[in-house]
Order: sequence, then structure tokens, then C-alpha cells
Amino acid sequence: MITAAQLRAARALLGLDQRALAALSGLSLPTIQRMEASDGVIRGNVDSLMKLVDALETGGVELIGENGVSEGGGRGVRLRTPAQPRRPAAEEPA
Repeated sequence: MITAAQLRAARALLGLDQRALAALSGLSLPTIQRMEASDGVIRGNVDSLMKLVDALETGGVELIGENGVSEGGGRGVRLRTPAQPRRPAAEEPA
């Protein structure tokens, strides 16, 4: 499974715009746009999702699932559960 946020981040890491990703994956531009506009996990037919993932992986992106371990080397980013927001120092009690 891949989330819309992962898709946008992966595309940015590869330096691709939506049109270029559509061409690389063999999907239409509106399909890529719809996937990126999704909320959470991308839904779609299995063939389209496989084409998308294959294109990203061919480009060098490693998709890491929730609590997954990265087996590859190289640099990357990972979204973690955000910590409780801190109040600015001006708002903290004295």
C-alpha cells in the first residue's frame, strides 16, 4: 500500500512532475492527480497501483510501510507520528 503523501514525497525525491510520472508509469495524468489528491492510502485498481510502484522503485525510491524496516542503503526521509506540539516560550508559565 502507498499513501498519497508517500507518492508526493517519492515524486519530489525523484524530481518528477506529475506529467513525467504519468509517462514513466504508463498512467494518465488525471489518474496521477487523483491518486495524489487521495486522503490516506491510495485506492485504485491493482494494475494501476503496480505500475505506479514499479515506476517509483525503478527510479530508486524504496517505499517503507508503517513500522517497516528499510533494507536498502542511501538517503531518505520517513514520516513519524508527530510529538505533542510545544507551546512557544512566551506562552509557558513562569
